[in-house]
Amino acid sequence: MTPALPLVLLGLVDAAFSGYAGSDARIRKQRASARAALRGLAVGAVLLLAPMLIAALLLLTTRDQARTYNTLTAGGLGYLLPLTIYATAVLLSLAVYFTLPFRASTLAMVIGLGPLTLLRPLAIAAACLGAVLNGGGGSALLVGVIAGAAVLCVEPAVHRRWYHHVQ
Repeated sequence: MTPALPLVLLGLVDAAFSGYAGSDARIRKQRASARAALRGLAVGAVLLLAPMLIAALLLLTTRDQARTYNTLTAGGLGYLLPLTIYATAVLLSLAVYFTLPFRASTLAMVIGLGPLTLLRPLAIAAACLGAVLNGGGGSALLVGVIAGAAVLCVEPAVHRRWYHHVQ
């Protein structure tokens, strides 16, 4: 099993959520929220091309493509495990946020989603460590670091492009 598809999907979902950087505080904001998510998705899709291109270059320039593919696959699986745990925690916090009454959902946002947002870089660092520990080596670490940088750059890029004037 190749972990590429789940990792790309996870990165794109993360990018869509990252599109909310600096979005407005209007009460009725379904259209604004959809636009923000699409902006994040578009920026994330472009930025996530970088790790895919690096992986393709690694595969095209190696002498032993099967070995490199297996190494990248092992690294990708190691990268996926910490991110799956992190994504599960985020989904549980979102479920609590959307199902509980207003005050309880606000508390869920403050104690769940807020800290989890701040922990994104640590989750990516754990994923990079998982890639190496699972046998991915330097090539998987390289792809993982570039992928992590790509998803972490979505929010600042979206903010700079569309929300820089919002204070």
